[in-house]
Amino acid sequence: MGPVEAMLTASGTVLPEVEQVLPSPIDARVLRILKRAGSAVKRGEPLLELDLSASKLALGTLERSLALKRNQQQRTELELEGRLIALESQRKIKSLALESLKAQRERKRQLHAAGLVSEEDLRQAELAASQATIEQEQIEAEARNARESTRAQLEGVALETATLRQERDEAARQLELGTAKADRSGVVTWTVDEEGASVHKGDPLARVADLDGFRVDATLSDVHARQLVPGLPAAVKVGEDTLAGTISSVRPTVQNGALTFSVALAERGSPLLRPNLRVDVLVVTGRRERTLRLARGPAIEGEGSQQLYVVRDGQAVRTPVRIGLLAFDVCEVSAGLREGDEVVVSDMNAYRHLASLRIR
Repeated sequence: MGPVEAMLTASGTVLPEVEQVLPSPIDARVLRILKRAGSAVKRGEPLLELDLSASKLALGTLERSLALKRNQQQRTELELEGRLIALESQRKIKSLALESLKAQRERKRQLHAAGLVSEEDLRQAELAASQATIEQEQIEAEARNARESTRAQLEGVALETATLRQERDEAARQLELGTAKADRSGVVTWTVDEEGASVHKGDPLARVADLDGFRVDATLSDVHARQLVPGLPAAVKVGEDTLAGTISSVRPTVQNGALTFSVALAERGSPLLRPNLRVDVLVVTGRRERTLRLARGPAIEGEGSQQLYVVRDGQAVRTPVRIGLLAFDVCEVSAGLREGDEVVVSDMNAYRHLASLRIR
């Protein structure tokens, strides 16, 4: 009698808990590989050097385009200023002429009232004053239209300039990233393995692992998919040592009949752990605190009813037995055996046709 923990055995791989992928910021060619897999790196240390000639050329083109836009903006502002000065001069001249024509109109009105000027002369003076007023208003309208038109042009140029400035800043940032640098201290787990290789924007250049913490990714037959849920306790066997952990996540997809899950370790920085180390993972799916139990051996086929040979009076007698929970080294006996029974747990497939065997 004793406790039994039902366990599933999975094959696992130790992986860094945090692994940074350095993508290529641009389409380029790898000039030099400065750090290869297995090399320790510090934060900010360069890993690879890329050919940046095309990016430098693109940045120069954007700089020239930006300078042309700034020049266009200045020329537009100067043209507006020149037009406004000319229109203001015309407005002042027209204003003086209008004042003169208004004065003439008033004199003609006085003379017409005195009978010294004909009706036609008075009408001509009034028409000249009205025409000068309209011309002055037209000049003022032209000045307003010039301001509005130039403002719209300047806004368009400003938008184009801002867009070019953003493109220039992004090109400069990508140029700065042309030498791939580590964002954290750790160990290089992978890099592009060939100098001169062409890479596209977004392609991975290197991976840097933080070795302060590890996790375990394990695979198990999808037959046990219903039993695997996050939060289940797990034990990771590293040689003769065992590390405690918990299932942190279960991937929803099944590949090639296998289910993948991750184990978060209680001692994630254990010195026993190494990247890509192969380990066995024991997942606890159930527990009985006190039950009849039997050592596991090749004769135990799994949970449910089966035939085992029980030693009684010097004979191994085939006996129906129901097996419950399965642990790594023991199993639960639900029915068919009593405490103290002696059971053959080695492989007995060669004798399945016999009801009993004499033991010598």
